[in-house]
This record gives sequence, C-alpha cells and structure tokens, in this order.
Amino acid sequence: ALPICQMSASRLQHIQGHLSSGECKSMSASPDSPLTTHILNTASGLPASGVQLQLSRLDVPTQRWVVLTTSSTNFDGRCPGILSPERFTVGTYKMRFETGEFWKQQCQASFYPYVEIVFTILDPGQKYHIPLLLSPFSYTTYRGS
Repeated sequence: ALPICQMSASRLQHIQGHLSSGECKSMSASPDSPLTTHILNTASGLPASGVQLQLSRLDVPTQRWVVLTTSSTNFDGRCPGILSPERFTVGTYKMRFETGEFWKQQCQASFYPYVEIVFTILDPGQKYHIPLLLSPFSYTTYRGS
C-alpha cells in the first residue's frame, strides 16, 4: 500500500488532470507559442504535473532578469503556451522550475530546490522546446524539437 502522502499526491494529480484544460495556466499563454517545455519524472516514468515555473528575459542594459510570466505544468507535464510570438524576441532567457516544492508534494526528499535553465534565442522565428528530465537527485535538459 502507498503511504498516505503519496496517495494524496496521486489523487490530487488525478483531479488536476480532470480540471486542466490541457494548456498551461499562464496569463500570457498562447497555443502557438514558439517556446514550450515538458517535464518528465524519471524516477516514476510519469509526467511531472503541477511544477511551478517562471520565465524571465535578461535586460541587457541593467543586467537584471525581468519576469515575463509564471505558470505551472499541466497533467501531462507540459506547458505548451508559455509566451506569445509577439513577446518572444532575440535575447537571453531563464526558465526556473520549482522542483523542491514538486518533490515535497510527492513526499520525497530532493537535492535541488529549483532548476534554472538559461538559454539564448537568436532566431525568434524558430520553435524552441526545453525538456527537463527530473529525479530527486539529478536532472538533464537539452534543446528539443
């Protein structure tokens, strides 16, 4: 039998899947976003749903990060409409995933309280996919298609 906290997390994920519209919960979400992400919990082989994330762009003159949007992954571990094509420009971006909170909700200890992926966009006309393969003690990312 599963521990109570795992049962609760499993039930919550199931309910979230029914309530989710299939798109991320971002105020600037666009179904044709040139930027997408997908998180897979490699410890279980399942999508990581409900992971909070934040997308920022580096303001070159001030060298400070400007938050563009915040969101969370859907029942399938995806957030397909993070940013509209109009707001997606040449620059350096940072996607921050709140992984520690995700693992806490899974009743699991983890080594990384968050994961930040910094990447450069040279051609905003292209599609960019940022996958995150996640376990409690490691993570991997790459530019997907």
